[in-house]
Amino acid sequence: MKQSILFLFIIFLITSCSKKLEEHPKSIAAEVFYNTTSEVEAGLDAIYIPIRRVSTIGALYLCQQEIYSEYLYGRGSHAPLNDYNGLDNTNMTRINSMWTDFYESIRDANIVIEKAPLGKSLTADDLKKYVGEARFLRGLCYFYLVRNWNGVPLRTENNMDSINLARATATDVYNYLLADLEWAEQNLPDNPRLVGAPSKWAAKSVLTDVYMTLHQYDKARDKALEVINSGKYSLVKVNVAADFDKLFGPDISNSTEEIFYLKYARTPSGQGFPYPIYAHYPNSGYYPPGGYYTFYSDSEQNSFVKNWDKNDLRYAYDWYAQTFGLGATTILLKKFSDKSAVTAGGNDYPMYRYADILLFYAEAVAQAEGTPSADALEKLNMVHRRAYGKDPLTADASIDIQLTDQQSFIDRVVQERGYENCGEGKRWLDLKRLGIAQQVIAAVKGKTVTERHLLWPIPTVEYNYNTAINPTTDQNPGY
Repeated sequence: MKQSILFLFIIFLITSCSKKLEEHPKSIAAEVFYNTTSEVEAGLDAIYIPIRRVSTIGALYLCQQEIYSEYLYGRGSHAPLNDYNGLDNTNMTRINSMWTDFYESIRDANIVIEKAPLGKSLTADDLKKYVGEARFLRGLCYFYLVRNWNGVPLRTENNMDSINLARATATDVYNYLLADLEWAEQNLPDNPRLVGAPSKWAAKSVLTDVYMTLHQYDKARDKALEVINSGKYSLVKVNVAADFDKLFGPDISNSTEEIFYLKYARTPSGQGFPYPIYAHYPNSGYYPPGGYYTFYSDSEQNSFVKNWDKNDLRYAYDWYAQTFGLGATTILLKKFSDKSAVTAGGNDYPMYRYADILLFYAEAVAQAEGTPSADALEKLNMVHRRAYGKDPLTADASIDIQLTDQQSFIDRVVQERGYENCGEGKRWLDLKRLGIAQQVIAAVKGKTVTERHLLWPIPTVEYNYNTAINPTTDQNPGY
């Protein structure tokens, strides 16, 4: 089932990779290429390839984001991240690759946006959904860039041949990506063209996240509510911890909670999810190919996990004990496990799911209105009940949260989101968005987060060739 989801990606790789990798990337957009729906869809599939790589969201981006959280520590070459003092040379090289991958996806999106309207066999409805998908992905990539690097060069379908582009301001980048996502919201279909492609509901979900990041909480509240009121999504029910495999397991192709996931599969070769190999210990049983155990935690020394209610099924699902010289209370993250993996995992990456939207909505209501509404409290409790194996839609006095104070409620939503999204690479961005990253890391890990650690440096791969960026005056603080 999951293998079929990736069919179009594989067809594109077989038939078109040689064109895509030519020195002049616009050569893929010869007039004969984007005339039919299958040709445009091959171009769309190409956009996903760079961000799915091990160097980016496939593994190493998630590793860095997770190690920055208060509940994990890096090991080996990732250990310098524990100091919260920016990046050493090895980790700078890693973020250079992330930058390149995001911009490669942006380039491929630009080609579709520029050339698809010239297609001779495409209907107006075809163009709307295809350009909508390309603009969705371009806006999404810029959202990742601006949150991690701040202002970046804006490469569009109109300046693809320009190497020398100055850094745009963060405001300009946000305005640009908002325009992309809003256009996508209006033109993407109600249902995606295939599982793993975006719908208009995916666009609304990313817009919710952008509005949360910009502290435009009234807009975030309203956009999240549109997704909720659509009736298209529901929380997957859980009775025991292992039932969370219905959401994160390697054999799940889709669920009622999925809004936008990056899709992976064990076969064919090269289409697996590499992230689990960084999480697991060799011979632990959770990942047969082995594992680098790149990050770990401590069930007694780390207050985030120590204070996590062990009746919460997410705790049992997310963690397992594994000693390897760091103490008897060392634990590893098993949220993404594949006991049948041969070379890479079959798990998908849950970029946006219904639980995200419920918690965004709950927080946005309290932030925008100065107090949590009964509906905001209910949405928080829906996620919380599911975590204890309860029916999300049925009140339960034994576990339901009852808070009316604005700040206490917001803090509790943020805590719940930490439990819910553990391992998904979302926590650090939440802490930065709320302006509490330094406070939280100091409280839990006893580390001082330097200013230079809050942003990644503009990579040498950019300013070595882009003369519009001065490596001294245009660099992020501390680099």
